[in-house]
Amino acid sequence: MTVQLVNHRHSSWMQQLAEGLDLPTSRYEAADRSYRSVSAWLERDASEFAECHVQVYTQGSFRLGTAIAPIQVDADYDLDIVCEFDWSKHQRTQAELHASLGRELIAYARRHNMQAPSPWNRCWTINYADGARFHMDVLPCVPDGQRQRYLREVASVTLDYVDKSVSITDKEHPHFQTISPDWPVSNPNGYADWFHDQMRPVFDARRLQMMLVEAKADVADIPAFRVRTPLQLAIQILKRHRDLRFLDQDTSFRPTSVVLTTLAALAYRQEATVLEAVAGIIQRMDAFIESRGDISWIPNPADPRENLAEAWSADVRYREAFQQWLEDVRSDVRLALESGSQEEFIDAWSPRLGRDLVEAAVGQSQAGSLITRAFSNTIRKLRDAPHRAPVSWPLAQSGSVAIERAQFIRNGFRPQQLNNEGHVPAGSQLVFTAGTNVPPPYEVYWQIINTGVEAIRARDLRGRFENAKASHGHLVRRETAVYRGIHSVECFIVKQGYCVARSGLFVVNID
Repeated sequence: MTVQLVNHRHSSWMQQLAEGLDLPTSRYEAADRSYRSVSAWLERDASEFAECHVQVYTQGSFRLGTAIAPIQVDADYDLDIVCEFDWSKHQRTQAELHASLGRELIAYARRHNMQAPSPWNRCWTINYADGARFHMDVLPCVPDGQRQRYLREVASVTLDYVDKSVSITDKEHPHFQTISPDWPVSNPNGYADWFHDQMRPVFDARRLQMMLVEAKADVADIPAFRVRTPLQLAIQILKRHRDLRFLDQDTSFRPTSVVLTTLAALAYRQEATVLEAVAGIIQRMDAFIESRGDISWIPNPADPRENLAEAWSADVRYREAFQQWLEDVRSDVRLALESGSQEEFIDAWSPRLGRDLVEAAVGQSQAGSLITRAFSNTIRKLRDAPHRAPVSWPLAQSGSVAIERAQFIRNGFRPQQLNNEGHVPAGSQLVFTAGTNVPPPYEVYWQIINTGVEAIRARDLRGRFENAKASHGHLVRRETAVYRGIHSVECFIVKQGYCVARSGLFVVNID
């Protein structure tokens, strides 16, 4: 993938794609007001924490500038904040801190006519009014930099960012109810500092440019959340790609945001454009996954003793899901870069970013898009299915292949012809026969796309490429009509590593 050779408009489209995913400034401003309001409440004279020093700050995607809007229009935004109190672990327990914060937040919610906050193992959740459309997870903690520095020194582990370490509460921790220096450890401030260090040259340059353009007296007059770097925008694209890639599937194994964010930031090389950042990050990011024996290890940059990929060792499906996602995003980027028109660019990105977003980014109205004009709504739905794997081979269509005959068979009945977009009863046996003018040798692949509630519940949406072999000059595929809904079959001919022919979708409605 040679980014330098890509047409300038691809870079412009990618920039607009990323900006379309970004939250409006008003969301960041609302988040800023909300956490400062909580901070003021905890610091008031009547607070249980009035006699101690309190620091309240954001963590997670809002802090890093990588938050994206939820896929569902009516879904809430997540705002994670940390409340750091200079209480001593030698005088109070995790349970006391957790309960004290809870009482204050309950009083805060009552004072502002809000729903009572919900307690969780580590934090409390404040649900804001429907119009605000976000909830706030509030994590209590105490400073623990000095102790963690000592423990890291003993273990001969790097001390980077260690002084900002904190100890947090967790109801499942064995010392939750007892006085003990042994609390769960975290370092949200250290992680945020590391993340910004990964993009600091570009971030500082853009912030300075904004200061000059807006005639501000100091760069501090430009809030950090207004500065958008290619790294932040690239992560937003990768997160939305991940979200849609695992939509309607078991999300248990999808890559976590902290894994994507950490690997992306490690792979970032101060690229100046979103396109260059995305292309470079996806090629390099898996190189930062360490292998320690049989264990996959992604060190937390703010505390390398923590393995962000710990779950991968417990179940190989976590690692497999990451690898499949990475293969898909690489293929999608390659197809987008190979596109010669707006329509092809839209078609490449729509399954994993959403057609409305992509069309808006390139200035293409839905009524005028190629796929809308050329295909029915049924075929468009199948082509845009998030679980439909992108073509992983370079395209060099020098031949043709077509599904020349399709039949369905029910017990006790003769085979019947099946037309494209035809209907068959559930339980039928399906036989598809394809023909091609591509001279052998070649490989045959089939892609089956399932949709519908039954396939989702069975976790059998499919969408990957399945290898097959030609028999007696014919290409035959046999399937069973298992799930009610709309499904498709497509045949691909691959020769010498290139996709030289594809049949197009053959649609089957199972009743």
